[in-house]
Amino acid sequence: MCSEPVAIRVENLDKGYQIYKTPRDRLKQFVLPRLQRLVGRPPKAYHEEFWALKDISFEVRRGETVGIIGRNGAGKSTLLQIICGTLTPTAGTVETNGRVAALLELGSGFNPDFSGRENVYMNAALLGLDKAAIDARFDAIAAFADIGEFIDQPVKTYSSGMYVRLAFAVIAHVDADILVIDEALAVGDAFFVQKCMRFLRRFMETGTIIFVSHDTGSVTNLCRTAIWLDKGRILRQGVPKDVVAKYLEACYALQQGDSVDHSTDMLAPVFEDPEWPRDMRQDFINSSPLRNDIQLFTFRPDAEQFGKGGAMVTCVQLTDQHEKALSWVVGGEMVILKIYCKAREALKGAIIGFMVKDRLGQAIFADNTYLMTLDNPLHVPAGKDYHAHFAFRMPLMPPGDYAITASTAEGSQNVHIQHHLIHEAIIFKVHSSAVCFGLIGVPMKDIRIQVA
Repeated sequence: MCSEPVAIRVENLDKGYQIYKTPRDRLKQFVLPRLQRLVGRPPKAYHEEFWALKDISFEVRRGETVGIIGRNGAGKSTLLQIICGTLTPTAGTVETNGRVAALLELGSGFNPDFSGRENVYMNAALLGLDKAAIDARFDAIAAFADIGEFIDQPVKTYSSGMYVRLAFAVIAHVDADILVIDEALAVGDAFFVQKCMRFLRRFMETGTIIFVSHDTGSVTNLCRTAIWLDKGRILRQGVPKDVVAKYLEACYALQQGDSVDHSTDMLAPVFEDPEWPRDMRQDFINSSPLRNDIQLFTFRPDAEQFGKGGAMVTCVQLTDQHEKALSWVVGGEMVILKIYCKAREALKGAIIGFMVKDRLGQAIFADNTYLMTLDNPLHVPAGKDYHAHFAFRMPLMPPGDYAITASTAEGSQNVHIQHHLIHEAIIFKVHSSAVCFGLIGVPMKDIRIQVA
């Protein structure tokens, strides 16, 4: 049980709207039910009820980062607006403890006819700062936004990126306890997004963040908890990696139908070499005190998976350059990732891909065969086996647990049918590592330092 106090508490929250087909129905609803009650008749409704949120309950502890995911129209933005106090709930309660700073719809809270400078003072005042405090922080806010002379231009002349720059700069300098962010960084340029991420990571050390994002990688990377909203209800909440996996499965199911059972006729290829898998470390014994030793575990056909079922992944393995299966890998060496598949039905434009993830489900690197077959799509008859071969130098990685997700699809990179995706098809563990900063390291060929 977390000992930190509650920053946000949402209990039995409902938000409903009355939907009228015509303005005349709105007038009828205002007048006629009262008359019907007077004459002893049951009142008639001239509207339809739409529940944007229904029975929402959760808690966010101080210092916790929570991500909210869901399809468009799921109620995510409505929930954030109620938490911030810009919408009132139909039923239920929301309690916040601390100063809340929000970055909701693009440009919300800005007066388009005011200059950027005037909007900074207005927004900061609404967030609880007096003029003296804003004066003291204005230069820092302007520097963070980095929009130059536009700070004194009306914000109606701003681009979408400039809106976000100025709005984020304000909430970054008001000493908030809670940040509420609604997909705001989707329109920022790469340099500004990096600046915002640095700020968010510092803020996460002491502050509370709740944000909406369609970028499931950001949710997995940043959040301690994820909440999946669908049609105004919480479908799942918990560890981001698990919630995101179920959400992605549901998204594919909505496009192409429910996943089929892939547990049957998993036909792994038969390897003739009795000595596999091979331990690559034997070639490097005592060659370096800074080796990156990676232990590989065998293919897991019963791992969590989903897909339409027109094809299936039957085996995944890492081999050396001679295509001998490996049990251990040394980081920095050449390896081949082989993914074997079987077509259950005829495929037009078969694609095989993979993604390497860390223990949080954060994508480290990935690739697929689509571009290689762009000019000559691979057609696979029903019942035939097919496979992909990815040769690359294994990166250096910090100690920890990792997994390879493998999949086979049909179509293009952007529009495709996901026939079979296996989460954590292979687990591997990095036991020892050279000095490695960041998510992966690059094997250095030479490092020198000298006085000119």
